[in-house]
Amino acid sequence: MNPYSESPPSISSECDVLVIGGGPAGSTAATLLAELGYRTVVLEKCHHPRFHIGESLLPANLPLLERLGVKEEVASIGMFKPGAEFVSPDHDGTLTFEFADAWDKSMPYAYQVRRSEFDHILIRNAAQRGAEILEGWQATDIRFLPDAQGAEIDARNGDGLTHRLRARFVVDASGRDTFIANRLKLKQRNKKHNSAAVYGHFANAKRRSGRHEGSISVFWFDHGWFWLIPLADGTTSVGAVTWPYYMKRRNKALREFFLETIAQCPALAERLADAQLISEVEATGNFSYISTQTHGERYLLIGDAFAFIDPVFSSGVLFAMQGGVLAAETVDACLNQPHRANAALKNFDRRMRHGPREFSWFIYRMTNPTMRDLFMAPQNILRMKEALLSLLAGDIFGKTPIWFSLYAFKAIYYLNCLLNFRRTLDACRRRGQNIQDAADPA
Repeated sequence: MNPYSESPPSISSECDVLVIGGGPAGSTAATLLAELGYRTVVLEKCHHPRFHIGESLLPANLPLLERLGVKEEVASIGMFKPGAEFVSPDHDGTLTFEFADAWDKSMPYAYQVRRSEFDHILIRNAAQRGAEILEGWQATDIRFLPDAQGAEIDARNGDGLTHRLRARFVVDASGRDTFIANRLKLKQRNKKHNSAAVYGHFANAKRRSGRHEGSISVFWFDHGWFWLIPLADGTTSVGAVTWPYYMKRRNKALREFFLETIAQCPALAERLADAQLISEVEATGNFSYISTQTHGERYLLIGDAFAFIDPVFSSGVLFAMQGGVLAAETVDACLNQPHRANAALKNFDRRMRHGPREFSWFIYRMTNPTMRDLFMAPQNILRMKEALLSLLAGDIFGKTPIWFSLYAFKAIYYLNCLLNFRRTLDACRRRGQNIQDAADPA
């Protein structure tokens, strides 16, 4: 019996570009490719709107939203976010950053969004621009055809029937499913960093007053850090990102474990003293990874389908959408100007690695006491504070001249590490043990 079903007349069995995944990466790529005139099909295993974590956008997202034509719609569901607040138990008070103080003053704010609403806006926009959206369809297998003829993709729909589709090019935006990277064995655990997360949503959390009511708050504690993200509907997203050794200690229900973890951070516990946990508590383990390749001859990996490092700087949606823009440009070059394909793919690889590389240096050191000291007492010598704020705003893909100042910041960091050698050595030993614990089977 043939398990494959002929595609219904309304479904394209052949297309120019097949996009796997309908999150921010896939929807961005699909919108721009459809606008360029390519027959574009999106396979999305869920039905929108659907829950997703990662609610905090960066100012650098806004030009991309404007390019897609959805900036005003996103503003209507977003919580105004002018900056970020950092709270350290080792320092007095808190430190608030304003995006308006970054090097480029033209991107002074962002939004906090419910991802169910945000992602729905983006995928609906892709459909309106001409992409064919197949929700409830999950890619199950892929075969790349010889002589650069593209690929065949098997996909199962909501009725359990498997259909075979053929595409000239495939864009993998499957997120943490890492569809192609898993099949081609490209995915590797990040050996320099690993973490786990547990999170939920609260009602009646205490918010900051005035202009910074919607700013994200980051709280350090002994086992990692917390996020607190105010949303426009009055709920607040709270999550703990910890070293895996801490999550392995759990010997009770996840909800109870989460609340006990919050109690270990007095500054956060005070903000949640009168709050009620109104959602299921979710957990994600050992989620830091990267793929050894960003592309093949007829496929690209974008967003979390390529790499995920850590959410501390809220870079995930930005990298996803930026990857979608790069994917559309690269696919267009490969299909429309084959003589430029190699150069386009090399440029894609370089630009896809740029963001994770620049953010990673800071992420790997966020738990180091020297980095906390520098963050909590920023100096604008050589415009280092402005450059750091530009990084936090996601302004790393354009021409803003921040790099000399960031190199100077790194030099000061290393100098301070040397001056506090014993403390640095203790921090490195602890981090090394954390990574070893993450590598050991539970």
